[in-house]
Amino acid sequence: MEETTLYTIIVHSENFSGILNQIAAVFTRLQVNIESLNVSASSMKNVHKFTISCKTTAKNIDKILKQINKKMDVINASCYTDDEIFQSEIAMFKISTDEFKNSEDTSRLLRGYNTHIVEVTPDFIVVELAGSSEAINSLYEELTRIGCAVKQFVRSGKVAVTASTLEKVSDLLSKRAERYKDRLQ
Repeated sequence: MEETTLYTIIVHSENFSGILNQIAAVFTRLQVNIESLNVSASSMKNVHKFTISCKTTAKNIDKILKQINKKMDVINASCYTDDEIFQSEIAMFKISTDEFKNSEDTSRLLRGYNTHIVEVTPDFIVVELAGSSEAINSLYEELTRIGCAVKQFVRSGKVAVTASTLEKVSDLLSKRAERYKDRLQ
């Protein structure tokens, strides 16, 4: 059986509805589970950035990239391993206020992870942790280990920027603009 790796795919597309479904369909057809997904505006006007994490084989990742890059509204899809990107996630934990006040372990643990308090009510406290997937998983596991009942837990998809100085898509957009300009002349 071929070895699987955690990949981060960054897709830049024009801002049209339906592109998310088209991209998700590629993963469905190849039976690859999306671990995390984040979609946002990018630094370029009218260009959206999809950050998709998935654990799969090198063979499947090549198929995924080829199929996504064929989509009409996709400008570029590229794949990265963890050493080629800077990444972060945000997680929020809702914990009983009494548990937070009465358990020195819970309070110490949350401070040790440099969590940020978002909300405090008589019934619950909401804390936020920004960092790596590993740190978020670790905090959740440690809270469970010390018996802290996490009332609610949610995490964002991974956000990432490449470690290179320029995004590949900048060059592609420049070349595309030059070709379009040449056609008009």
